Amino acid sequence: MATAYTPGLTVSSGTIIRKTRRLPLKGTVTVQPGDRVEPSTVVARTDLPGIMQTVRLCEQLGIDPSEINKHLMVSEGDFVERGTLLAEISSLFGLIKNRCASPVDGILEMISPITGNVGIRRRPIPVEVTAYINGTVSEIIPDEGVVIEAAGALVQGIFGVGGERLGAITVAVDSPDAVLDEDGIREDFAGKVVVAGANITGRALKKAASVGAAAVIAGGIIDHDLVDYLGHDIGVAITGQEEVPSVLIVTEGFGIMPMAARTFNLLKSLAGKQASVNGATQIRAGVIRPEIIVTTDAQVTGADGENGQSLNTGARIRIIREPYFGLLATVSGLPKETVMIESGAKVRILLAKLATGEEVTVPRANVEIIED
Repeated sequence: MATAYTPGLTVSSGTIIRKTRRLPLKGTVTVQPGDRVEPSTVVARTDLPGIMQTVRLCEQLGIDPSEINKHLMVSEGDFVERGTLLAEISSLFGLIKNRCASPVDGILEMISPITGNVGIRRRPIPVEVTAYINGTVSEIIPDEGVVIEAAGALVQGIFGVGGERLGAITVAVDSPDAVLDEDGIREDFAGKVVVAGANITGRALKKAASVGAAAVIAGGIIDHDLVDYLGHDIGVAITGQEEVPSVLIVTEGFGIMPMAARTFNLLKSLAGKQASVNGATQIRAGVIRPEIIVTTDAQVTGADGENGQSLNTGARIRIIREPYFGLLATVSGLPKETVMIESGAKVRILLAKLATGEEVTVPRANVEIIED
């Protein structure tokens, strides 16, 4: 039988990290290949076009749209400020004047003699992309961004919420199977990346956010605690855009799930060091994993974390699709034959024994190996 491979989460104390930092639209790259950068270094910037503000000028003045050019006091292309007089009409020998002023700052971009409206383009919105990690610029993407390369430790989680943050790692529990409760959250966690064990309670998560923790890393989270923290249920789309006070990353799944010893010990060894964290997650095509990165100045020639490992009977796995999403299991069988699934596709499957003792059938593409 041919060897089967399946993806796994990277948990590495020494690997090469490459981060692509790209603008949402073309702009200016502000660094050069070989430049050393810090997380806050601006590597590219651009301006997003401001929104168009429509002013119903003729409607406000009570005139026909065909008369708009007769009464305008500004021209297309002019910059106007909030309160700038756009047009004025007089009646009763100038005794009564009706005026229309600009409601915003911007450029007069459109004058319509058909609708009688004018369009003012608001000021552009500046956008800057920072390096996010300490490292070296290894590649320039012309007009778009850069690739930053660094050596360091990388821990990937299975699920997260919240975007990019920075903070020093602090370990709040003594073991990977401990539960971090409200009493374990301290005021000095402000700005820190807090490592919990098997779970962080809902109250503890809210308290961590209230004291200003940059992020919380836990083995698992109870689903209703997550919903309560976010204020809404979460769908299948990419996460990372949530406006949460503290990023949350779980390394194992949903529930009270002891953090893998390797992950816990690595994070513990990094205590006190500055970490770049990102909770962005996508579990479908184009997988994006939440991450904790701690860079070093060391030159790394290899990595102790792999992205593809051999799948054998007895291997410990995590299921990454419904209806068993987040559950840990052990491979109990690897049938050679393909099986038709609900979608109508024929795929290779495996037999997985859950912690409850139940044996389930799962497509091989729906699991990832856990390294002890």
